[in-house]
Amino acid sequence: MPHSESPPESENSPIPMANVDQEQEDTVAESTTAQIPEAQQPADEDVDMTDSNAVLSAPTNGTTHTSESKAGSSAETPNNQDTPVPETATSAPSESKPATGVKLEELFDEMDSDDDEFPTTKAAKREPASSPDLLSSQSDMEIDLHEASDPEVMRTFYQRLFPWRYLFQWLNHSPTPTNDFGHREFAFTLQNDAYLRYQSFTTSDLLRKDVLRLMPSRFEIGPVYTANPRDRKTLRNSSAFRPLSKELCFDIDLTDYDDIRTCCDKANICQKCWQFITMAIKVVDTALREDFGFKHIMWVYSGRRGAHAWVCDKSARALDDQKRRAIAGYLEVIRGGAQSGKKVNLRRPLHPHLVRSLDILKQHFQSDVLEAQDPWRTEDQQEKLLALLPSDQKQLVSALRNKWASSPDRPSTLKWADIDTVAKTSTAKNFDTKSLLDAKQDIVLEYTYPRLDIEVSKKLNHLLKSPFVVHPGTGRVCVPIDVKRGLESFDPLGVPTVQSLIREIDEWKKPETKEGGQEQEVEKHVVDWEKTSLKGYIEFFRSFVIGLMKDEREIKVKREREEGGGGESMEF
Repeated sequence: MPHSESPPESENSPIPMANVDQEQEDTVAESTTAQIPEAQQPADEDVDMTDSNAVLSAPTNGTTHTSESKAGSSAETPNNQDTPVPETATSAPSESKPATGVKLEELFDEMDSDDDEFPTTKAAKREPASSPDLLSSQSDMEIDLHEASDPEVMRTFYQRLFPWRYLFQWLNHSPTPTNDFGHREFAFTLQNDAYLRYQSFTTSDLLRKDVLRLMPSRFEIGPVYTANPRDRKTLRNSSAFRPLSKELCFDIDLTDYDDIRTCCDKANICQKCWQFITMAIKVVDTALREDFGFKHIMWVYSGRRGAHAWVCDKSARALDDQKRRAIAGYLEVIRGGAQSGKKVNLRRPLHPHLVRSLDILKQHFQSDVLEAQDPWRTEDQQEKLLALLPSDQKQLVSALRNKWASSPDRPSTLKWADIDTVAKTSTAKNFDTKSLLDAKQDIVLEYTYPRLDIEVSKKLNHLLKSPFVVHPGTGRVCVPIDVKRGLESFDPLGVPTVQSLIREIDEWKKPETKEGGQEQEVEKHVVDWEKTSLKGYIEFFRSFVIGLMKDEREIKVKREREEGGGGESMEF
């Protein structure tokens, strides 16, 4: 989308609301064991299934997720082959509807001793897990020896630490079951590398039980469909099964910065190159809020080298593919692969979004690019910089090349300053200072502006890894990032791992109070995640869900009033 145009205004292009069926189902089905076919696990951290009939995903060889690699992998699998979906069996009662008048915050009260989603300390003593080994009795060394993908390690995490209730309320937009959750697609990557799509559940408890039964290495979240995904084959009209709504998502991966980061490459990261993600989050989050009016945006660490954005507003979830492509195009500035030349070519005057982005990024460019990365120290690297200067400034380029040849170890900060210094002494006639300024702005954007995998954002039916799952390669939990309070201080290498969390549970000691010289235990049920460093992340997630559900409830009440007449009654 050309950046000389103004961003779309909501008044001129209203976004349709999704029709959500609020009818609560009376019964739910629990899935039983099914035979899982062999398939290859996709290499991506998220999955784009453009063919709604495809169930298995073939492997990709690239470390980044591009549309080409995905299309190639899906072509190897016939579209008419589906993974057998587990049959439904015994039914269980659905979650009860909360009493009238209960405050929304009270739905998150953890004092309920009957809550088996988050077993309390007392409950754990009363009902020990059926697994013969929850690793609670193992030494620190034995815990560390377990891989993050070890089934018993994962079983412990999903049984005791994963926030099932809040995940349900986040996707359901209500404390009681609706089609927003019941018709939502989940996809499992199993331990044998099989990929199981079109799974659906009416309650969080059924999702939890199926995860504990299948023990996937991870699971993805897809769209809400017009019908239950498990029933798609029974529909008389197959075209009636289509995606209805889904969060607008964005994906940023550090492998897309390999041509400009000097500290790491491929899957390796450090605090220096993580600043590229910090810059990207600032720019994208600001644009989504100020230019499009979105409010409920959650950023989640991907578990290794990137971050995902979930835009959860009702208007964002109802966007069709065309509107999603428009927003993705609006945010796309960097074009071309690692081997291409100049990746930023912008028309002047700059769009207000880009002027604002430059204002956000200029400080990062000095400290996190020039100083921390030193991207033009070597001769080969400095030639990349010279190639980005205006092509008609040959005298300037030649003078800079000669100056830097006499100082081989000249740092990038000084080389950047040399451009202006040498330009001021130029004797060339009709020296175009405006084109040099424009080129320098383009260079700043090329080295700092977000590099988005826009294919993730374009499709309504794209699947993305769930928050709070464990990355099988690093063991780190995919935790949310508090953009307002903790973005600058967020350390991806300091995110808790599943092994460290299990150890923290074992090392936790119940607080005690002293009264009358005698020690008395605090009679408070403590859920397992509250005993660990995961506590702050789950509490942030809970507050995000509360805010989202409040807005959803207000929208529902307003719509009901409008449909009910809403006007003043006539008096006779």
